[in-house]
Amino acid sequence: MSLPSRDMMAAIAVTRFGLGARPGEIATAGGDPLGWLAAQVRPAGADLPQDDGATAASRFLAMDAYRKDRQAARKDIQKTGDKTGEAAEQLKDAQRMLRETIGGDFLARARLAANTPDSFRERWTLFWANHFTVSATKQITGLLVGPFEREAIRPNVFGRFEDLLVAASTHPAMLTYLDQVQSIGPNSRAAAFAARRQAGKRQPGLNENLAREILELHTLGVGSGYTQADVTEFARALTGFSLGRGEDDRAGQFVFRENAHEPGAREILGRRYNEAGLDQGLTALKILAADPRTAHHVCAKIATHFVSDTPPPSLVAALEERWMETGGRLDVVARALIAAPEAWDPTPAKFKTPYEFTLSTWRLVGAEPSAIERLAPILTGLGQKPFSPPSPKGWPEEAQAWASPDGLIKRMQWSQGFAAVVGDRLDPNATALEALGARLSPPVAKAVSRAETRREAFALLVMSPEFQRR
Repeated sequence: MSLPSRDMMAAIAVTRFGLGARPGEIATAGGDPLGWLAAQVRPAGADLPQDDGATAASRFLAMDAYRKDRQAARKDIQKTGDKTGEAAEQLKDAQRMLRETIGGDFLARARLAANTPDSFRERWTLFWANHFTVSATKQITGLLVGPFEREAIRPNVFGRFEDLLVAASTHPAMLTYLDQVQSIGPNSRAAAFAARRQAGKRQPGLNENLAREILELHTLGVGSGYTQADVTEFARALTGFSLGRGEDDRAGQFVFRENAHEPGAREILGRRYNEAGLDQGLTALKILAADPRTAHHVCAKIATHFVSDTPPPSLVAALEERWMETGGRLDVVARALIAAPEAWDPTPAKFKTPYEFTLSTWRLVGAEPSAIERLAPILTGLGQKPFSPPSPKGWPEEAQAWASPDGLIKRMQWSQGFAAVVGDRLDPNATALEALGARLSPPVAKAVSRAETRREAFALLVMSPEFQRR
């Protein structure tokens, strides 16, 4: 398969591998589209959003304080019966601060995406954040999503997959989202203590959520040959992976609780893991990271995200080959992706998610979302509530999830509202070229040039098939 023209490659580099063209960006990439992308791959990892920089540990402690304040306020309200007094106001203030903190994290991430000149690096990062999904559908996890991306995902997106897997699997956000902090080995010292102390009550036990999602989503993938017995044994190996409590000097940080660990050797996918405490679970993670089935599953997801809902098998195979040759070096896989001729097919096969669509529109006019109160309702209305994928599987990739008639109508309504704000100050024909470059088709160019108003022209452009797809 041959590569398209340099002009077409520049447009594809910016609009498919990147997050959409900022003014002049396609021209900047035009000198060397491959080099423009390759320069964004760096050992230091991804850029960091300009949020408050709080750590997961500090957020965990803040959440603990919030819970205590909430409990105290509710007791006061129950005692006094006054639902409008000082206690009620304190409760509302605490809830508002919680929402503002989560919203601030998301807004900082969106502003980074809207402004970055290195949008391939940011798209690559967003892929991994979705691969290792944690969701604000759980309140405690909502406070930790921002630190999770900053601490576990962004530093490791161009390193070894093994390091990324371990960092994500042991981060407080993942441990709380998948209930790992509640998992206790049935034959552990902690279980025996609970049985003596809480006789007759429901006992804490093994939780398989983290083990199952690592096997099903993060590494091997569905249909790769693991069994329910493997899930259970892996869950037993992971017991003890937990967080420091309020009384610990490592509160809100990853700790290994030996007394909660299920003693004994484990057999996972036909391999024996001797009793080794923390190292038993870590070794299992590293073996999974190196498994060829993991390479196939993850490389297929990369190809699906960047190229097509049904990616060419030859592309997946090329990524797998480089993955296995280098022990899962993600920088090498990223370079293999942009070097693959299959990735440069001019046909735009990927339908933008609401986040991608709105960001690419802001990028087109050189702007950014001004406030979370403006951004969150838009994305929620379009079906992609900030930081809230509905399951550990993350946001869907397939066009059918986003290209429904209702979804398109809502995009059109938002586009018309956006055009009413920015359209009058833009040259429609120049903006269309800035947005799509060589991907701009004659029918779309004609429709834009013949629109009755600049606002109408802008709305037609961003609702065109070329702009909606990448």
